[in-house]
Amino acid sequence: MATYLAFEEKIKKIEEDIILARTKADEHAAEILELKLEKEVKKTFSNLSDYQKLQLARHADRPYAMDYIKGLMRDAYEIHGSRHYDDDQALVCFLGYIGDEKVLVIGEQKGRGTKDKLKRNFGMPSPEGYRKALRAAKMAEKFGIPILMLVDTPGAYPGLGAEERNQSEAIARNLFEFSDLNTITISVVIGEGGSGGALAISIADKLAMMRYSVYAVISPEGCAAILWNDPTQVESAANSLKITSDALLALNLIDDVIDEPLIGAHRQKDQAIKALGDYFLNSLNSLRKLTPEQRYKKRYEKLINLGAFEE
Repeated sequence: MATYLAFEEKIKKIEEDIILARTKADEHAAEILELKLEKEVKKTFSNLSDYQKLQLARHADRPYAMDYIKGLMRDAYEIHGSRHYDDDQALVCFLGYIGDEKVLVIGEQKGRGTKDKLKRNFGMPSPEGYRKALRAAKMAEKFGIPILMLVDTPGAYPGLGAEERNQSEAIARNLFEFSDLNTITISVVIGEGGSGGALAISIADKLAMMRYSVYAVISPEGCAAILWNDPTQVESAANSLKITSDALLALNLIDDVIDEPLIGAHRQKDQAIKALGDYFLNSLNSLRKLTPEQRYKKRYEKLINLGAFEE
């Protein structure tokens, strides 16, 4: 059963009517309803607020990192462990092929169902997760393998154990090391990019966002709590934070927006997975036209200009 958000109620009603018409073998009515559905989708999804886009980014049916990995990769082999403490299941690393390209994919995985969500710690990596990502990235660098990173986390895990094992150092180390990797790196925010937990696997030659993903220094809930001490202000916070792909592209904080299906990746997963795969391969080809020195220079200039503004 599909899960519908509040602003999708009209779409839900039309889709139910289509199912009913087809149950009655009334194809003429179904065709008319299909056209009506197409118009309603365009009307609804062309006028989304930032808060509604946040809801889509967090949608329970939205494809997660493992969906993209399974949909894009072949001969995939998972890399386990940080060699320091544990194997964090909130962050996964796979070596395999996308098309004809040998690739390392690093992804934050939220999990589905109670058991899997607990196993994945709701997509909140611990220090050992980021250390595993760095270990895998260094291996990819050694063999000249390009890296695709899939960002999808509400934030790094803030628990006592994670702090004891130096969560902030693990994130800072990744920022330092990934900025200097001598291999092609492409990072894509596929859902929710939250704070340092997202930033730790966002330093790349190219940073892109899926159309309905979000990327923020703090969650709208956290922002509402700090600024207004009022959880009912979360929508106002979401609309003020400039967290959407379009807003961040306009601010030159990301490089590209990937056009996932208009109705959302959660409703047309195969198309969304293909769109990300095509973007990765096209970006890889364009980056290979640059010399390593040119890539380093572009990466450095992009990082050094973050936060720059003009009065």
